[in-house]
Amino acid sequence: MNSIPLLTLAALTGSDDNFIDHASLERPVHRNIVSAWQKLAADARAAGFDLAIASGYRNYQRQLHIWNAKVRGERAVLDTHGAPLDLSAASDWEKIQAILRWSALPGASRHHWGTDIDVYDRAAVPEGYALQLTADEASDSGPFGALHRWLDGRIAADSAHGFFRPYAEDRGGIAPERWHLSFAPLAVRYQRQLKADTLWKEIDAPTLELRETIAQHWPAIFERYIWVPALAHPEPFRERLTVDRTSNDQ
Repeated sequence: MNSIPLLTLAALTGSDDNFIDHASLERPVHRNIVSAWQKLAADARAAGFDLAIASGYRNYQRQLHIWNAKVRGERAVLDTHGAPLDLSAASDWEKIQAILRWSALPGASRHHWGTDIDVYDRAAVPEGYALQLTADEASDSGPFGALHRWLDGRIAADSAHGFFRPYAEDRGGIAPERWHLSFAPLAVRYQRQLKADTLWKEIDAPTLELRETIAQHWPAIFERYIWVPALAHPEPFRERLTVDRTSNDQ
């Protein structure tokens, strides 16, 4: 994996997809996770699951559309339990925090890297059911509970072919997302490239709703909603994330 080039800033922030495989799987992903994913899916099939990808690579423009629609009230913003929030009386900073609970800032989503995917058990989807990717669906009593219990065991045993959950627990930022898997060998390399000041200069744009308030709270946003702590990663990768997260020095 160390022979794989680092991403350019444009690629890191979702504006260049030259490293993305759009054809091999049901959703576009980084071309270097295809083999590992196919192995994990094969293991899942042997265990009785049809492991599928609901969302893979997502570019900057798609993330910008989602973000701006939520800020404008054109798309629902959900609370921790998945219920719609009324943000009509909320301050701009309160709106930002509510949106960031479930949706990444454009240019700062791990989905831009193609290393992160949202998964479900296709065999457990009832006829006529619309997939939501909610905490209820992924709970032990939900339709995908059995799959996620199986994934729990694989990840704990370090036998998930490099995949782990970056949002397995609530750290006061992004809500737990049991369905969100990340391919550690690549995602760690790309997270190491993130520098707070450089990232903001790259993604700050007039088209980004609430950009002034985001700029005011940028250090807190970076720490709480973008940087995934070393301890959340599989043990072999933790030491690689003890880097300066603020300076421009690479």
